[in-house]
Amino acid sequence: MIAMIIIFILGAILGSFLNVCIHRMPKSESVVWPRSHCPKCKKRISPYDNIPFISFILLRGRCRICKEKISLRYPLVELITASLFLLLFMRYGLSYDFFFYIVLVSALIVATFIDIPHRIIPDEISIGGIVVGFILSSIRGVNINPFTFSFKPMLNSFLGIIIGGAIIYLTGWLFDIIYFKLLKKPPIQGETESMGGGDVKLLAMIGAFLGWQRSVMTFFLAPFFGAAIGIYFLITKKDHTIPYGPFLSLAALISLFWSDKIIRLLIP
Repeated sequence: MIAMIIIFILGAILGSFLNVCIHRMPKSESVVWPRSHCPKCKKRISPYDNIPFISFILLRGRCRICKEKISLRYPLVELITASLFLLLFMRYGLSYDFFFYIVLVSALIVATFIDIPHRIIPDEISIGGIVVGFILSSIRGVNINPFTFSFKPMLNSFLGIIIGGAIIYLTGWLFDIIYFKLLKKPPIQGETESMGGGDVKLLAMIGAFLGWQRSVMTFFLAPFFGAAIGIYFLITKKDHTIPYGPFLSLAALISLFWSDKIIRLLIP
């Protein structure tokens, strides 16, 4: 129980840093310097006002200095990060897999909360994640005592990158040909592509960590979550475009935790 509490607290602390990344990366600002400050009045935030969850509650969701509201995104990201840390710890313990998947989960959280308002996924997250995921997957093939090396994790990661990126790219490409050229449907709000390049790179990153099987599962799960939101946007805003990164991220998490159960359910 003590270990679980510590992991939850560490997850909340990392979630606080992820909030900095979410706020600054779309602006191409450093995530290290300057220190945390209020986005409204720009005043530096004191350490006692930067405690995950607690500071938000004690300040009643407002900046101590300018009294402007603090976005609910900040405690939400901290809670999601801490909860996922705890789930990973309960499943993998303090193993290599625990730290391995922490990197993936952190990248997915940042990508999701940037994609929702900005409709972009920074290359630092997607392309950087592809490189890191491939390297960390390759390390999984190392056995120290006795020293041996298996190419299977490396190959699985490589195939995950290729297949994950290719399957979503080809799907968007075929849809664009059918929708825009064969059916001659006019673009909505100037959109000429159904699937953005950021989504292609994000699924390739997911494949780098989860391998090709679970990247394919992620690809097929994501539309189930995106369909309801897409229909809502189409009816209420006459807009068929939605940020797809959050649905890929959610599907990736489901594939990470429950892929075995899903496969057993589909293939008794």
